[in-house]
Amino acid sequence: MSTLQLSLAILGGLVLVAVVAYNAWNNHRNAPKRAQPQPEPAAPDPQEVRLEPSLDAALEDPPAWSTAPPQEHEPREGDELAPVAASAASATSAASAASAPPTAHAAPPAPAPATPSAYERKLQLDPLLDAMASLLVESLVPGELAQAAMSPSRRAGSKPFTIEGFNAASQQWEVPQPGHRYMAFQAGVQLANRTGALTQIEFSEFVSKVQAFADAVNAAPEFPDMQHEVARARELDQFAMEHDLQISFVLRAQHSAWSPGYVQQCAARLGFVLAPQPGRMVLPNNLPGLPPLLSLSYDPLAAQAEDLNQSAVRDVGLSLDVPQVEREAQPYGRLREVAEALCKAMDGVLCNQEGQPLPTMALDAIVGDLELLYDQLDARELAAGSALARRLFS
Repeated sequence: MSTLQLSLAILGGLVLVAVVAYNAWNNHRNAPKRAQPQPEPAAPDPQEVRLEPSLDAALEDPPAWSTAPPQEHEPREGDELAPVAASAASATSAASAASAPPTAHAAPPAPAPATPSAYERKLQLDPLLDAMASLLVESLVPGELAQAAMSPSRRAGSKPFTIEGFNAASQQWEVPQPGHRYMAFQAGVQLANRTGALTQIEFSEFVSKVQAFADAVNAAPEFPDMQHEVARARELDQFAMEHDLQISFVLRAQHSAWSPGYVQQCAARLGFVLAPQPGRMVLPNNLPGLPPLLSLSYDPLAAQAEDLNQSAVRDVGLSLDVPQVEREAQPYGRLREVAEALCKAMDGVLCNQEGQPLPTMALDAIVGDLELLYDQLDARELAAGSALARRLFS
């Protein structure tokens, strides 16, 4: 083999190696980012944690290993989410500290009387949101009879309807319960929700179901005028359409795509938890029983892949359902914090629904419109996050 042929062969081999290396690098660069494996906590030495059985063990000082400060670690991808996650957990930490058990020598404080908040109470009928009928009875009605007479369906068309009884003992309106006796009843059908205003057909179905209940408990119903209630429903529906605001952002990958597992891991560091629907996570409200503060969504098909580190996601949605969340929670501020933290951690850019990047000026402009909306809802006695607002905007 001549020197020229040998040189060409070597040059060809080098070119081939360079092409293979470039393809491997390019594939690695464009592969979706994967979730980082979580380090398993190291098991403590049994000789260090072994304790002799003692009835007073719970009162003794904890062993040194249990109070040792955490070891320092190298920064990992996603650590920049810690400040936002810490702010999300600050209220919970404060509540935990306040509710810590007393020491062994301190007398436990007297239990405070239970005062359920307005958010925790059951939703009740309200003339502001419901078309209501009264049902008068001649004698007390047992709760068992009232329950048996109630329709198994709690809807008239697409509108919820409810029957409540006036408890003779507690003097409170409530859904009929066994073991109680009721001296009057009232029924109501919701005037409007996100499916639209109450129609004449739905009102007629409501009247039919209430009449059947009245016949079973020997009550005399008094219904409101249908035309008047339908008109009220249309006016309320118009107000709801003009004040139903949902703020949505799109987080778009700038370079490498993300795997669903990577998205879940980054969002979980900020307090998001998986929702029942594939491709959806929510940031829970601090108050129990309330809708989530924020929602995060991505491709549901990618979320159902067998290997969450293989399928690719390039867009993640962040949304705030304004009427469902109380103003005091400052949900829009949380939305911006979460969006900024995820953009930084995931190398993404914040866009609108059309894919256009959102400058800070555009985000600031929303604040004024949002405060005006809150004030208008308050003036209508439909404050964001209240029971009535959650019913209307559902």
